[in-house]
Amino acid sequence: MKQFSFTIMLLLMIISPLCIIAQDSTETDDDDWAWEWDDVNDWISWSQKKPTISLNYGLSNISQEDVEEAFANNALLELKLGYTTRKDSRYADFIEKFNYNYAFLNYNSTSLAGGTEDTSEIDTKNWQFGLGWSDGYGYKIGSEGAIIPYYSSTLSFTEVDFQNDSLNANDEDIMNRYYGTFRFGSSSEFGVRGQITDLLIVEAGYETGAVFEGWLFWKWAGSAVIEVAANGVLDVFIKEVFKSSPAAGPIVFLVLKGALGYGLYELRKGEMNWPFPSAPPIAFDNFKFGMTFTF
Repeated sequence: MKQFSFTIMLLLMIISPLCIIAQDSTETDDDDWAWEWDDVNDWISWSQKKPTISLNYGLSNISQEDVEEAFANNALLELKLGYTTRKDSRYADFIEKFNYNYAFLNYNSTSLAGGTEDTSEIDTKNWQFGLGWSDGYGYKIGSEGAIIPYYSSTLSFTEVDFQNDSLNANDEDIMNRYYGTFRFGSSSEFGVRGQITDLLIVEAGYETGAVFEGWLFWKWAGSAVIEVAANGVLDVFIKEVFKSSPAAGPIVFLVLKGALGYGLYELRKGEMNWPFPSAPPIAFDNFKFGMTFTF
């Protein structure tokens, strides 16, 4: 009975945002429909996509609510490989829309941050890989340049290796739940990119992520549906902002998407599959800086 009720709840969560979006679509003109089809074509037509490489360095803070000892500060190195689409916005001639879909690999460790002399702090070294999706709206500057507020989401697998040999019993028990395997997780990131030329972009962003102790599929799916629904509602509102005030659109996009991502991160720090009862994850806060090359 509980499983049936949960399934019905998931269906309602899926249908509700779709109904909102459908209602919004029916109120638009033929030009709006053309724009929606253009978005679909971005996924279908690989000829419109440009190969892209990103190199990032970051400062990282790790936490887990049930771990008693503090984690040492970390740093990370990250490589992304993917494709970028860049096209004019229909809302104003000074705004462009950017999409960047990629696979990534990063290494996050205490040693990259210079190590720590505090023997009570927990050293870690962590390998992570996954897929990411990034969207943004940029203000054009000249013929090639742009300032691009962006928002990204990822799904990942992370191997967390604790390096402290003097853990207490509680922390050692938590360590053993993660040790030796790649654990599923997710993250969100918001920031600003500066397009200098068609080839080079510099960027700075703030990423929040979680590595799950275990992948409880149905609870994770329920939490993910809530996130998708919330993003769907925001997308409808952001579209209306672009229609009425195009110049404000990129900033509203950054603020609302970033606030949603950070809010969900804070809620999930206590329960990895919030609002469903579950263990706290290992949480990452990363300040990232880097360069992106588009060919």
